[in-house]
Amino acid sequence: MTLMRQLWRTKPTDEIVGEAGHGEGGELRRTMGLWQLTLFSVGATLGTGIFVILGQAVPKAGPAVILAFVMAAITALFSALSYAELAGTIPVSGSSYSYAYATLGEIVAWVCGWCLMLEYAVSVAAVAVGWGQYLNAFLQDLFGWQLPAAITHSPGESGGVVNVTAILIVLLATWVLLGGASESAAANVVFVLIKVAVLLFFCVVAFTAFQAQNFTPFAPLGIAGITAAASQVFFSYIGFDAASTAGEEAKNPRRDLPLAIVLSLVIVTVVYVLVATAAVGAMPWTEFNPETTEAGLALIVNLATGATWPGVIVSFGAVIAIASVVLTVMYGQTRILFAMSRDGLIPRVFQKVNPRRQVPVANTLIVASFVSVLAGLIPLGQLAEATSIGTLFAFAIVNVGVIVLRRTRPDLPRDFKTPFFPLTPVLGVIMCVVVMAGLAGVTWVAFLLWLAVGFGCYFLYGYRHSRLRTEMQS
Repeated sequence: MTLMRQLWRTKPTDEIVGEAGHGEGGELRRTMGLWQLTLFSVGATLGTGIFVILGQAVPKAGPAVILAFVMAAITALFSALSYAELAGTIPVSGSSYSYAYATLGEIVAWVCGWCLMLEYAVSVAAVAVGWGQYLNAFLQDLFGWQLPAAITHSPGESGGVVNVTAILIVLLATWVLLGGASESAAANVVFVLIKVAVLLFFCVVAFTAFQAQNFTPFAPLGIAGITAAASQVFFSYIGFDAASTAGEEAKNPRRDLPLAIVLSLVIVTVVYVLVATAAVGAMPWTEFNPETTEAGLALIVNLATGATWPGVIVSFGAVIAIASVVLTVMYGQTRILFAMSRDGLIPRVFQKVNPRRQVPVANTLIVASFVSVLAGLIPLGQLAEATSIGTLFAFAIVNVGVIVLRRTRPDLPRDFKTPFFPLTPVLGVIMCVVVMAGLAGVTWVAFLLWLAVGFGCYFLYGYRHSRLRTEMQS
């Protein structure tokens, strides 16, 4: 077999599904139901974005920011429907990595998995970095004091030495993850219910100060403004695919995974639209300041009531939101590494499962160590933006994968089928490419450098240790 044929070899879908839950180091346990899976995706999606994004998006679109959220949701929906079909057809832990392996070949699967490593590790570190600042905002509102900048900021930024608070939230998430998948899901349910309750509290309070005239004119900056805002708020929807990484720990994956992915996107969209409507109704769009986004929602409820206690509750919601994102994204990272290790593309240590807790302990500890170093010691800056391009690349791959698998394996049982095929996945690919094209040049440079390192790792280790390559040669 030539090198090119080996690089583009696909792994049989039946084999991928047959391996689900199993590895040389043990097997995962199926404990998650529909709502636990749904809230996993909601937990990964509904982060601090909504607490800060309004202050940046409203000045671009005015009251029509509501349409911007809907437009971004529709853009995300194309990819979500493709994820839903493949998650139900290939219910494994690898998410888009495994889908690519089954449809487009090993080298594409490796690139997809490598992109997901960047997305998950750097994004969770970037989110953890900001936790100390939100914690300080909460402490300031509640007690009138803050933690010192030396332990709440990255080195070299605002007097930071070591971001101890970032390391702390990563270690807390690790402790929960090591308890087991069902315990992690239960903790996430609590986190998600709290932050949704806080956002609904914001809506109730903000609606008491609702002024209909704040929506006139509705689109002062026209279609161009709405489109610009939609591009910005699109990244508040990234995370809906989190349920797909739990494919081997779902009780009824073929039915529940597609439903969880679509339901989570619907829930998040409803919350975003409600919050945007309440915010603009309570405060004229011209008063939104993109320079003070961190306290945007807290400021609105404080102004609406003339008191400070509502802002304390909203700040608490932001603290919980970050905890939930760190937990769910780290979970997804470990499960994708588990699948890649089972295929031989990364070392075997990542697939070793603790027989009592039935979680990949060594895998989780390695991820936690790496993320802790990133979050505590390295100023991430614009590197965090590179996670967006990796995510969009994975989305595009999944959309293409749906088209390929429909052609190559039309016989596979599909409990959920992407509607309006092939239009939906084709539009999904186009939308991903359009959003990727709008990202900054420095983001593309970081992404290409990461890919170059990834290809080096693949040819030095993954290609040589690939289980599929070994099986085909024997």
